[in-house]
Amino acid sequence: MKMNAVSIHIIIQQLFLFQTSTGISANIFLLFLQLFTFLQDFRVKPTDIISCHLALVHMVMLLIALCLSSPDIFESLKLQSDFKCKVLIYIHRVTRAISISTTCLLSVFQAITISPRTPCLVRLKHKFTNYVICIVIFFWSYNLSFGSILIFHTVVYSNTSQQNLININEQCSIAPINPIIKGLIFILTLFRDIFLVGLMLLSSAYMVILLFRHQRQSKHLHSTRLNPRVSPEQRATKTILLMVSFFVIIYWADIIIIIISLLWKYDRVLFGVQKLVLNFYATVCPIVQTTSHKIIKATVYNIQ
Repeated sequence: MKMNAVSIHIIIQQLFLFQTSTGISANIFLLFLQLFTFLQDFRVKPTDIISCHLALVHMVMLLIALCLSSPDIFESLKLQSDFKCKVLIYIHRVTRAISISTTCLLSVFQAITISPRTPCLVRLKHKFTNYVICIVIFFWSYNLSFGSILIFHTVVYSNTSQQNLININEQCSIAPINPIIKGLIFILTLFRDIFLVGLMLLSSAYMVILLFRHQRQSKHLHSTRLNPRVSPEQRATKTILLMVSFFVIIYWADIIIIIISLLWKYDRVLFGVQKLVLNFYATVCPIVQTTSHKIIKATVYNIQ
């Protein structure tokens, strides 16, 4: 007997609650792990700053997604419904854009870090190290201003009689936008995403080549060892490559679902699947980073 749409929607909603709670817990744990690492050696590497920023962004992103998808939590916020819709949807879109930007920054910085020590790359790494905070501030400034159009077009579903609304949840919707403005936003967003994802793929391909070359050159040294230890740089590189791979897969899956939703009529089940896909990276990313963290690795090694 086939399950009806209501049953599937309930299952998806339960999966989403499990996903968000797991993701929020994993990001909080990662932040505490990074804080503990800092208290141990009092050194903060640029990659640690970027990782902490990414964990914080993902935690906020998942909290907002949980509020938007849970009517009880949404209504418990003692704010005007229209204001809640505008703020929550705006922050969720901004944090998603910053997640893309920060992942790209982490990938590029790691590629520069493991590159051969040429004078040009040393200077570039030094500049990156000094301007990491400035780059992060730029990401926030750009995406906060770029996403501000949503504030004016987010409405409470029950407060409007407009047609062709894009439903976000049971309370909030996006009102139709002027076709010219909508086209401009689409082109700018597409250009931004293609540029960032392309940069991620290029830096990832470069890191794979460097890792392969390093492994081939040091093969004769490892041949006498049963359990050769992986250097911190290699471990960090493999972690970032795994993160980027997850991100690219999830990004294209989200694009496919958006295209399907545009071709078909709005469907609760399809929208639920899109929510799961959209927040999957924010859940998996801290788990990947935590399992490859030097403290966790050292603990596992000592147990073995």
